[in-house]
Amino acid sequence: MMQPFSYFRPTSLAEAVNSAARVQNARFIGGGTTLFDLMKLDIEVPTTLIDVTAIPGLTGIEAETHQLIIGALARMSDVAAHPIVRDQYPALSESLWKAASQQLRNMATVGGNLLQRTRCPYFRGGEPYRCNKRAPGSGCSAKDGIDRGLALFGGSDACIANYPGDWAIALLAFDAEVEVVGLGGVRRIRVEDLHREPGTTPHIETVLRPGDFISRILVPTTKSARASTYHKIRDRESYAFALTSAAVGVEMDGKRFGDIRIALGGVGAKPIRARAAEALLKGQPYSREIALQAGEAAFSGVRTSPHNAFRVPLGIQTVADAIDIAVKRA
Repeated sequence: MMQPFSYFRPTSLAEAVNSAARVQNARFIGGGTTLFDLMKLDIEVPTTLIDVTAIPGLTGIEAETHQLIIGALARMSDVAAHPIVRDQYPALSESLWKAASQQLRNMATVGGNLLQRTRCPYFRGGEPYRCNKRAPGSGCSAKDGIDRGLALFGGSDACIANYPGDWAIALLAFDAEVEVVGLGGVRRIRVEDLHREPGTTPHIETVLRPGDFISRILVPTTKSARASTYHKIRDRESYAFALTSAAVGVEMDGKRFGDIRIALGGVGAKPIRARAAEALLKGQPYSREIALQAGEAAFSGVRTSPHNAFRVPLGIQTVADAIDIAVKRA
């Protein structure tokens, strides 16, 4: 049952940010596709909802010479279908097409999608499960429970929940940044730095400050983005979160790898850039064998359990298959 809350619809960024910083436990709302779910579960209990959909200028998609600029309030379906994104950044487009249902993609914003919270069943299940994300200091039932779909990388003694999104994985592969408007002005944060590993404070999931609002997403123009893919493996063909996924982009120098980008999804407490795998491929001639070796490098150092160990060989194959697809597109 939802708790009572106030509702406010500002018409400028300054008004939205000032309101959010002034009111304790306020939340911005765009599409609301994640927030409403969490409010129904009493995980999110905002005192005020700040509806940002009336703020102008935040839905555009613009290609400059050196970067792609996407307004944070652009709908997932609009960004996925945009000709520039589809043709020049296919991994970005595919990461959105493979996320959620068409109805949700038509509602959800790309800025809000970056901040979606884990689907860990112990986080969303409520009592009697213990969850340090939901109630700091209460413990983590997942550690002694069924962790089949939870984090292989980046977990801690306090939390092993995984980051569920697809969009952030593709953005991470291509060095994207978010523009953030806050009380201190405008600043940029790399997508790689936006999310936090749980450590001892798993309830603090990003580096955003109270009142901060993601206004735009900036993706540098690269040749590797043109020959890219987002490859996602899940329990069913659609409307499911990743067991493993990989965003891969390549620039080939003849038959050898030049620029190579690999990011992993579905397996980490936060989005993961597989730099060891990238380094292994750099300058090497393409072969299926080297692609599998890159997958093995990407998944070195994982912590597994009897429930989730199957996702390591699955993840290695996912990375190798994504490399194959990207090389063919190059």
